[in-house]
Amino acid sequence: MANPSLRPPVDQQDAPTSRNLALGILCMLIAIGGFATMQMFVKLAGPEYPPFQAVFIRSVIAAVIIVPWMLKSGGTASFKTDCPCGHFFRSLSGVLGNASFFYAYSIIALTEGMAIVMSVPIFVALSAILFLGEKVGVRRWTAILVGFAGVMVALNPAGDFQLGSLFALSGTLCWVFSIIMIKKLTETESPFLIVFYYMMTAVVVSGVIVPFIWVTPTMKHALYFFAAGIAGAIGQVLATYSVKLAPANVVTPFEYTTICWGVVFDLTIWGVLPDLHTAIGAGIVIMTGLYIWHRETRVRAGL
Repeated sequence: MANPSLRPPVDQQDAPTSRNLALGILCMLIAIGGFATMQMFVKLAGPEYPPFQAVFIRSVIAAVIIVPWMLKSGGTASFKTDCPCGHFFRSLSGVLGNASFFYAYSIIALTEGMAIVMSVPIFVALSAILFLGEKVGVRRWTAILVGFAGVMVALNPAGDFQLGSLFALSGTLCWVFSIIMIKKLTETESPFLIVFYYMMTAVVVSGVIVPFIWVTPTMKHALYFFAAGIAGAIGQVLATYSVKLAPANVVTPFEYTTICWGVVFDLTIWGVLPDLHTAIGAGIVIMTGLYIWHRETRVRAGL
């Protein structure tokens, strides 16, 4: 019989408790640190490794950690799902997003890519308008447009534009879709089940590609990939739990803490500080995202 801890609570209410909100925020904060650490280790390995190889190694390591735990905790019943299509599309977007991020961070500074990733709350707000039919006023539309301007400043298309920035934007859009799908899936699926199907999809999709692109890593680089896999698994599980415990619009603004990790890693490991356009673009995106979060919180509270 499946462990009850692997199932969504039956008494889950629409309005999360203060404790769940706090836990959701904490999970997202730790998850962001895990994802940033994963990107840092992949970047340390170097750009000579194809991004789908990094996806494959990371996913295999995460699966080795998660699958035995699920089997021990709930047996084979832990893998049963009623939403195979939902898992497939969420997983495919995650695979493409990770491949995009791995390539982006291998050729640009972490901070530069993360300045673009921080636009996630802006794209989530836009997605709610386009796909969920949410009605918004002039102020929300203005905030979204200003946020896009911040993304363009960070991309710096008129200056020294780098292809890696475009891949970071592509990965961000995939992550936005993943967040929307995860929120939908957590209504009936456990966080570990969502992560399990993502990892299995990633292993299969990247496993088909990797024999044609494989570059044998050195021992040091293999350790980097191993560490990236562990950090990514921790981040994936906690990010899934965060949107289960709290509304996506509450936890996604904490994506902004990723820039702190990027600055620390870039400075301490590579001795690089963010460019002026990156800092300005990041500032615009952060302020816009926080304004959207503030407005949505007030609207939901009926203020």
